[in-house]
Amino acid sequence: MSFANEPTLELRRADARDRLLVALDDLDNRLPLRVAPVIGGERGASEGFESTDPGMPARVIATAGRADETDAREAVEAAARGFREWGRRPAARRAECLRAAAASLRERRPELAALQVRECAKPWQEADADVCEAIDFLEYYGAGAVELERGPKLTQVPGERNSMRHEPRGVAAVIAPWNFPLAIPTGMTAAALAAGNAVVLKPAEQSPASAFALVEALHEADVPANALNLLPGFGDAGAALVRDPRVHLIAFTGSSAVGLEIVRAAAETPADQAHVKRVIAEMGGKNCILVDSDADLDDAIPAIVASGFNYAGQKCSAASRVLVHEAVAEALLERLAGAVEALVVCQAERFETDVPPLIEREAQERLRRCEQRAERDGRLVTRRSELPAPGWFAAPGVATDLPPDSALLREELFGPLVTVEAVGSIEAALEIVDSLPFALTGGLFSRNPATIERVVGRAPVGNLYVNRAITGAMVARQPFGGNRRSGTGTQAGGPGYLQQFAEPRVVSENTMRHGLVTEPGTGSDGG
Repeated sequence: MSFANEPTLELRRADARDRLLVALDDLDNRLPLRVAPVIGGERGASEGFESTDPGMPARVIATAGRADETDAREAVEAAARGFREWGRRPAARRAECLRAAAASLRERRPELAALQVRECAKPWQEADADVCEAIDFLEYYGAGAVELERGPKLTQVPGERNSMRHEPRGVAAVIAPWNFPLAIPTGMTAAALAAGNAVVLKPAEQSPASAFALVEALHEADVPANALNLLPGFGDAGAALVRDPRVHLIAFTGSSAVGLEIVRAAAETPADQAHVKRVIAEMGGKNCILVDSDADLDDAIPAIVASGFNYAGQKCSAASRVLVHEAVAEALLERLAGAVEALVVCQAERFETDVPPLIEREAQERLRRCEQRAERDGRLVTRRSELPAPGWFAAPGVATDLPPDSALLREELFGPLVTVEAVGSIEAALEIVDSLPFALTGGLFSRNPATIERVVGRAPVGNLYVNRAITGAMVARQPFGGNRRSGTGTQAGGPGYLQQFAEPRVVSENTMRHGLVTEPGTGSDGG
């Protein structure tokens, strides 16, 4: 497969920054955007709830129609009709549609990045990278669809012809998060479409406009109206999709609690459901970075800061827990605290921003409770007395001296708070990692090849990063996904991902002919 990642913008260049600011100004002049449910090509009402700017909550980014259980049933019905057309298209034609959608996103790239800055408070570098990843998914899965249609090579023996093909499953429910508001919905939707399934997309309520832009691009690229439907709204619409017996597979990215509930609900097989639902889930993590005594702290500190605090730590792959050898623990803690205190906490639209606001008030309040617990049970080694206003800002923090049973050491925090613990050895650190229910990403800083080999063999995570930051997986370079309670073991952006969206069928034919081939309707003797 020939594939190259879409290059991100160089924001050091004034002309690149100017293009983005022009796009942001144009977007602001068009707010609020209107987002309607799209069912079978028909658009519903665009009122029901709002998405707002996390950095300025009074600013409405989009008004959206709130889809309910009735809309979910109608969307599945439309998708079932669309599947009959889309599923019969050759893979090459489906790939053409995905490539055309990628070209549309590429052309609208500044506008789509600006939308993420406003709707989800993603800093410019993160927002642009998100659009690039969405383009990558469309291009990569389009090419993958053609390879999937060719099928694998099976062993052949004289007198026998064996083949395997992959057929689409049917209706796919795609339930997407807000933190990668274009890339993750695009990845799951593109994979489902590439394999020939029809899709009902239920985006997060915080980012309906970004999902609407994706649906527009795919419909304009000749994906049939019935084959792709959009349900902006809340959890009731998503739950209705999961329960619907006409849904064949569910692709989900989000919290572990919701993901496990989806797995439980999807396991039900009522009498009118002739299939077992496939669940493809990525559910977050409690990601640890291990720092050995021989690590180069000049490399480790910037990587920990980037992994734990970029986009305010609102990534399932973000570093949350640092396990550092006691020989260098004091030096690491001092340097890490200094680096975190120097981070720029500001509005996402500012190019110098390191830590933007959190997505919503609830997230801000949850992080404040975590900080209070860190101070009560241990020690918060960073201090920031003032934060920008308005907006849902939280101070980036480093906590240490927490008791081993502290919830802060086991629960996913999803914010700019990193804990640091001294350990006696890498083996002790590995024991801690192995005791966690999550296994998404992890990191190691060591100069010893033997240590690296030992950690590679022991770490249960889906993505292990050695001597580098643990976020920023690239399509085709670092297929991404978690194990244990972090996911179902599927690696998005990797060579085997599309197979999860299809069902294999094997044909074995006896090619040893006996007698003559006769015309239909005639006897073997011609009489």
